[in-house]
Amino acid sequence: MKRRNFLKSVIATSTGLAISGKTMAANKRKPNIVVILTDDQGYADVSYNKHHPPEVSTPNIDALAKSGVVLTEGYASCHVCSPTRAGLMTGRYQQRFGIYTAGQGGSGLPLDEVLFPNHLKRDGYVSAAFGKWHMGLTLEYNAINRGFDEFYGFMGRGARDYFNLKKDFVGKFGHPMYRGLEEIDDEGYLTTRITEEAVSFIEKSKDKPFFAYVGYNAVHAPAQAPEEDIKLFNTGDKTRDILMAMLKHLDLGVGEIVAALKRAGVYENTIVFYLSDNGGSGVMNANNAPLRGFKQENYEGGIRVPFIVSWPERLKAGTKCSVPICSIDILPTALAAAGIEPLKKAPAFDGKNMLPALEGKIDKLHDHLFWSKGHEGKWAVRSGDWKLVFLQGEKELFNLKKDLGETTNLADKYPEKLKELTKLYDEWLEGMADPVDPKVSKHWAPKGESAGTPAPAKLTKAEKEARRAAREK
Repeated sequence: MKRRNFLKSVIATSTGLAISGKTMAANKRKPNIVVILTDDQGYADVSYNKHHPPEVSTPNIDALAKSGVVLTEGYASCHVCSPTRAGLMTGRYQQRFGIYTAGQGGSGLPLDEVLFPNHLKRDGYVSAAFGKWHMGLTLEYNAINRGFDEFYGFMGRGARDYFNLKKDFVGKFGHPMYRGLEEIDDEGYLTTRITEEAVSFIEKSKDKPFFAYVGYNAVHAPAQAPEEDIKLFNTGDKTRDILMAMLKHLDLGVGEIVAALKRAGVYENTIVFYLSDNGGSGVMNANNAPLRGFKQENYEGGIRVPFIVSWPERLKAGTKCSVPICSIDILPTALAAAGIEPLKKAPAFDGKNMLPALEGKIDKLHDHLFWSKGHEGKWAVRSGDWKLVFLQGEKELFNLKKDLGETTNLADKYPEKLKELTKLYDEWLEGMADPVDPKVSKHWAPKGESAGTPAPAKLTKAEKEARRAAREK
C-alpha cells in the first residue's frame, strides 16, 4: 500500500514537473534584438583590431566584442550606405528588388518589400528605428510606414549636420529630423541624441520583447564633433582628429546602450549585432588596415567591416568566427534566435542563420558572396578563398587566404578560376531585378556601347591606380 502511494506520488510529481517545464518553456521570453549600424567606420578604427593606430580607443566596443563573437570575415552587402541598409532590412541581396546604388536606395526601398519588423509583430515585438534611415525621402517610406512602432531620426540622404537639428535647416547637410511621421526641432549632438532615444526605448520596453535598430550616422561626413573632444587628439591630421572625436561619442553610445540593457535586466537575453554599413571612408581619413581600399570600392577595405554578435545567454564570450558572413544574414539569424518563421508573403531570404557558424558548428555559411553596382561597372564575387574584383573592364583575381591585402593579381596565372568566378557572377546577376531607375541597366557597358547607359561612375584614386597597374602589366 505504501509502495503504491509512493509510486502515485512520484508519478504526480513527475507529471507536475513536466507540465511546469512546458509552462516555463512556453513562458520563456523571446530574445530582444538590437542592431547597431555605424556609418563608414574603418576596419582598424576599433581598438580590438590589433592593426589599429595608437590614437584609436574604443573601450565600449571592445567590451561588446569580448562579450560575444568577433566576425573576422564579416561583410556589408555593398560598399556604400543605402544599399547595405536595404539588404539588412530585407535579408536579401538588395539587387533582387532593383537597388544597386546609394542614389537608388536613398530614393526609396520598394513599398512591397517586407522589412525586418514586419516579421516580428505577430510575436509581440515592439520595434523602433533611430538615426539614419536612408531608404526613402518621403513619408510613405518613413520607418513608421514600414513596420516600426517608433522612429527618431532623419530621412534625407546619407550625410547630416551633427549640431543643427532644426527642421527648417536647409544647408548642405540639412534634412528635417523626425519623431514618428512629424518633423521636429531638436537640440544636442546628433550621435548623443540617437543614443539617448535608443536608451529611453530600451528602458520603457523592458517588459516585452523589443527590436531596436540604431542607425548611427557617425562617423560619416561632415567632420563635426564637440571642440573639447577634438582637442583630445593630436595626430597631426585635423580631419583624423575630428574623426577620432566622433568615434569617441559613437563608442560612448555603445556603452550606454549596453548599460541600459543591463539596468533593464535583459542584457543576457539580448542578441546585439554591431557592424558598419561599409568600409571606412578615404575622405574622412579612416583606417582600414590591413585591408586594401576604402568605401566605394570592392576591395576588402570597402566591404569587410567591424562586425560583432553578442548574446550572453547563448554565445560563448571572447570568441572569433572566421566564416565569411554578410549583413544580409542578420535578419534570418534574428528570426532563428527568436524561433520565428518568416512571413509567408515574404520572398525567400538570400541571408542565412549565422548561429551555427558563430557557435563553431560549421565552417561555411555561403558558397559564394556577390557585390554589384550594376551599370557603374563595379562588381565582385567571393568563392571560398578566391575573390574576383571587376572595375569597368579590368579584372583582378586574389587568393584572400594567402593575400589578404589584395596585392597580387592572379588573373593571368589562373585563367580557369577567373572564368569560373566570372560565370558565377553572370549567372547571379541574371537572377537580379532591373534597377529601380529605368534609365540605367544592371549590366555595365563602356560609354556609347549601350543605348541608355550613362557614362561610367567616377573612379576613386585607388581604383584609378589599380587600372593603371593592370594596363602596365
